[in-house]
Amino acid sequence: MLLAVDIGNTNTTIGIFDGKKLKATWRVATGVHRMPDEYAILLMGFFGGQGIDVSKITDGILCSVVPPLVGVYEEVCRRYLKISPLVVEAGVKTGVRISMDNPREVGTDRIVNAVAAHQLYGGPVIVIDLGTATTFDAVSEEGDYLGGAIAPGIAIATEALFSRTAALPRVELTHPKRAIGRNTVAAMQSGIVFGYAGLIEGIVTRIREELGGNVKVVLRVAMLLCWLKKHR
Repeated sequence: MLLAVDIGNTNTTIGIFDGKKLKATWRVATGVHRMPDEYAILLMGFFGGQGIDVSKITDGILCSVVPPLVGVYEEVCRRYLKISPLVVEAGVKTGVRISMDNPREVGTDRIVNAVAAHQLYGGPVIVIDLGTATTFDAVSEEGDYLGGAIAPGIAIATEALFSRTAALPRVELTHPKRAIGRNTVAAMQSGIVFGYAGLIEGIVTRIREELGGNVKVVLRVAMLLCWLKKHR
C-alpha cells in the first residue's frame, strides 16, 4: 500500500492507496509546530480506525508547499512506517516542461496538478485549485506547464473582510438566493459567493482565449496519486 501526503498551507490531505484504489483518506489542519511524534499519533489513529495494517504500507510520496513539514513527515515515515517517501520537489523529473521565467519558483503542488490533469484529461487543460489561495494552472496540448494565475482563497478573503472592518460580521458561506441582498449578511454572502464565481469564470475565460483549442477545465482532486501512477 501507498501513503500519499499533500501538505497545504491550511490543510493536509492524507490518503492510503491499495494499488490504484483509494482505500482511505483524511484531512487535518496543517500545523508547523507539531512534532513528528504528534503526527505519528494522528496517523496511527487514522490507520487503526480504518483497519489498515501499518506493516503493509510499503511506499510513500509527499508533496508540500510548507517546507518545514517535509522533514517532519519524512521522519514519521522512517521511524514509524519504515519507509523512505518520495518527495516531489525541485529537481525531481516529472516529464513536464515548465515555461516560466523562473521554473524553480513554481510550487510543487501546481506541477503535480499539471501532470495529473494532463494524464487524466489530455490538453489543453486548466486546473483550478481552491485552497488557501485560488490557483489556475494552464497546461498545453503537449503537457507543458505554461503558467497561470493566483488569487486570494475565498476563506482568507472572507476572513479579511470581517477582521478589517468595524461593522461587518463573520458570515457562513452558503449559496445566496439572489444577488441583491436584503440585509448585511445576505449582501456579504452575495458578494463573496457570486464574486468568486465571477472571478473564476472571468479568469478561465481569459486563459481559454489565450490557450485556444478545446480547453478542458478541472478542479484539483487526487492529483498526487495520478502523478505517482505516471512516474513510479
